[in-house]
Amino acid sequence: MSTTVILIHGEFLSPDCWQGWQQRFEKAGYPCLAPAWPYHDRPVGELRREPDPRLRSLRIGDLVEHYANLIAGLPAPPILIGHSIGGLVMQMLLDRGLGVAGVGLAPLPPRGALPGLSMKAPLLASLLVLSGWRRSPALSLRGFSRRVAHTLPAAEQAELHRRLLVPTAGRLVLEAALGIGTAIDFANPARAPLLLVGGEEDRIIEPSALRALYRAHLRSPAETALRLLPRHSHWLLTEPGWETLADFCLAWADTHATAV
Repeated sequence: MSTTVILIHGEFLSPDCWQGWQQRFEKAGYPCLAPAWPYHDRPVGELRREPDPRLRSLRIGDLVEHYANLIAGLPAPPILIGHSIGGLVMQMLLDRGLGVAGVGLAPLPPRGALPGLSMKAPLLASLLVLSGWRRSPALSLRGFSRRVAHTLPAAEQAELHRRLLVPTAGRLVLEAALGIGTAIDFANPARAPLLLVGGEEDRIIEPSALRALYRAHLRSPAETALRLLPRHSHWLLTEPGWETLADFCLAWADTHATAV
């Protein structure tokens, strides 16, 4: 059987953001799961109208344990693909030996490879000013359009925002931005192969930050690769050519996967 793929969504997103990737991988013969974060397993409309109050206290560690428990129920370790904070969770799971290969799409960095204020500022602004770490903040259409998916046409930005964006865990975003509880062993010799992918026009994880993360992971003798895509933003998931990107990520992970 083909290796199972687990897709880990990022902050402010419903797992529906992976729909195209999941269908593509399953068509290629790979069992593929796109689980929701804790307290996110409801339709987008419901999540927007009435976020689960428990979301306010969700931490990075809770998210990692959530996916670790899912992996424990699989017959074999999976390929892990994560976007943004999902990419951070992927790195932490890989550090624990819970995947045969990992792909980070515009991944947030663990503690020890944190970028400068240019990355932290957009993540922290609303949280710090509005005490958002105690709430379940949502990302406005303007914020999504200007910071996350600015390479897409305005109509497509609005449609994605309507279909996919939901309130997130403010405390979790704060922890990710400041590196609280996200430390890993960058020199881990047992870490599975890792591919980092970013957009050259990303305004959250800028190319310099992704290169710094790549250099940190080079402390491990494990296979580590970096790919930067021109004319791509932080969004990546449905930008033009996403099908080619999805195929490349899966092929790379399957080719480099460690033996189980």
